[in-house]
Formats: sequence, C-alpha cells, structure tokens
Amino acid sequence: MSTIDLRSDTVTKPSAAMRQAMAQAEVGDDQYGECPSTNALQAKVAALLGKEAALFVASGTMANQIALKLLTRPGDDVILGAESHIEWHETGAAAANSGVQFRVVGPREGNGIGLFTEADFRATYRAPGHVVQPPTGLVVIENTHNRGGGLVWNQDDVVAICAAARELGVRSYLDGARLFNAAAANGRSLAELAAPFDVVGVALSKGLGCPVGSLIAGPRDIINAAVRQRRMFGGAMRQSGIVAAAGLHALEHNLARLGEDHANARAMAQRIAQAPGVLLDLSTVQSNIVIFRCAEGAPDAATVVARAKVHGVMVSAFAARTVRATTHLDVDRNACLKAGEVLASVMQG
Repeated sequence: MSTIDLRSDTVTKPSAAMRQAMAQAEVGDDQYGECPSTNALQAKVAALLGKEAALFVASGTMANQIALKLLTRPGDDVILGAESHIEWHETGAAAANSGVQFRVVGPREGNGIGLFTEADFRATYRAPGHVVQPPTGLVVIENTHNRGGGLVWNQDDVVAICAAARELGVRSYLDGARLFNAAAANGRSLAELAAPFDVVGVALSKGLGCPVGSLIAGPRDIINAAVRQRRMFGGAMRQSGIVAAAGLHALEHNLARLGEDHANARAMAQRIAQAPGVLLDLSTVQSNIVIFRCAEGAPDAATVVARAKVHGVMVSAFAARTVRATTHLDVDRNACLKAGEVLASVMQG
C-alpha cells in the first residue's frame, strides 16, 4: 500500500529534474561571494519580492530569527497574530537570541486565527519611554498563516498595519514562509505582497518542493548586516550553490503549479467536511492547508492520525482535537481525493 503523506508540504522529495539541476550547479565559496548559483538565486528572489537584496539561509526559522535580531532591541515588544510560527514553533529562540517578548493580538480561537487589523495593532502598541512598559519595536505578519489553516491575509489590512507601524516608528516583518501560496491564492504579485514590509522571509522547502533553504530580503544595508547574523547563528555556507540550484529550478518549474495544490486541498476538505463530528468551515480553506477540529464525542486528533495511518494516509495532530492535512506537489488529485475519503471514514469510526 502506497502512503499518502499530508503531514506537511516539507516532506516533498527533489524530483529527478531538480536533482539533475543540483548535480550540474556551478558553485564557488559563498563566504567569498563567489558562488554563482547562490548569487543568482539571491538576485532572483530579491527581484521577485521587489527588494534591494536577499540572502540565502538554511531555514525559515533562521530567516525569522535573523529578522528579529536586526529589527529589534533586547526588551522590545513584538506584536503578532495568535499561534504564529515565530512564537509557537521556534523553541523559544526569540527570547534566547534577541531578548524580545511577544504580544498576541486578534482571534485566538475559531476562524481567523493569526489575523488582526490596524485597530488591533494600534490598541496593542506601546510607545517608548514608559517607566514600566516595554516599547513596541516590531510587528510581524505571517502570510499564509499556518495554524490558522493556510489563511491568506487581506492586503488592505496588511497595508494599513504597516503604514501605522511606520507612523509610530515600528519596524515590520513578513514571515512569508508560504508567501508563494498567498500569491497563487489571491492573484497578486510577490512584490505587491512584500512591498509594505521592511524585511521579508520566504521558504523554498515548502510549496516549491526544495530539500532545504529560505531567503531573507530587504534593503541592502539590512541584508549586509544579515550576513554577519547568519554567521553568528552558525548558518554560513560554502559551496551552497548545490542547494541554491534547487531553488532556481523550483522557481522556474514549481511556482506556477501551486494553484493545483490549493484545488486539491479544497476538494479534500469538501469530502472531510461531510463526515459526522468534523468542524470545518470551508471558507478557511484558502491555500494548501486543511485544518479541521473533532467535535466532542468524535475521535480525537491522535486517534484520527493513528487510524488514517493504518489506511496509508499520514496527517498531523495540531492539538488534542485538531488535525492538519497539507497538500503539495508529491500528492496528486487522486491521492488527495482518496485521503479525503479515508479521513471521512475514520471520523465515522
């Protein structure tokens, strides 16, 4: 029985064509700025995002942590949406590396987890100079928002929040690990989605199917400073063109097909939503992530995961009664439809 792995879009394996591109990559020492493939990838991503420069780093977490280090001072408040990756999935690195604290705004349950408004931001903002309160140094937006179910931000809200941040002297950062999915979902260019922010991070190892790698992009002086921070975090690389070539291949061949993953996710979600005990609002299925909740009396998330695995479908338990399934380029339409049937069946017991 073949396995349908929907635990994450990070489980993809490089295609034969991507492996060939990696094998043939022109390389040099990146620490001397002499790796042609890495330089080409950085220039391409900077252009796509409409930023002056970009830096190739090992992971999305490293991109986020470098951004925090460069855009804040120890003791700063960082405003972000509920259940953001930078708060939930980075092992407390923000406190350890940058000495900042988080203030969560917006819905913490139900639909819209991870999203917030300009009004939310302004109400949470703390001005510098208060005798006991830490100042707000940074606002972070995650687009798409993972734990919210792959939600795509309304760009008008993004523009308003970032404009308010500039007015108040607060820096802005876009955790765009799945920004490519956001662009595919709302039809806007990557440059338009990135334009309001001081600094942007994007991942290659999710929807684009690369084995490793993310980039951080922004003004040239900030990216020059990021080179030092990358080295301080142990992320400096040498002949990184071998993996950068995978990113160049993915941008050329895998970017345009992301809409297929979104359509597959919606088809799967429509079947899951029909099962008894499933709490799933289809309006939240906006990209390649399906998150559903198990009603009281239905099997819990751990049971659903275990039962689905027996039938060859692998999904993730996100909480005691919350399950996530993520589509990607290694699962086709038929596999996603089958997964939907399996998940609906196991919910029925």
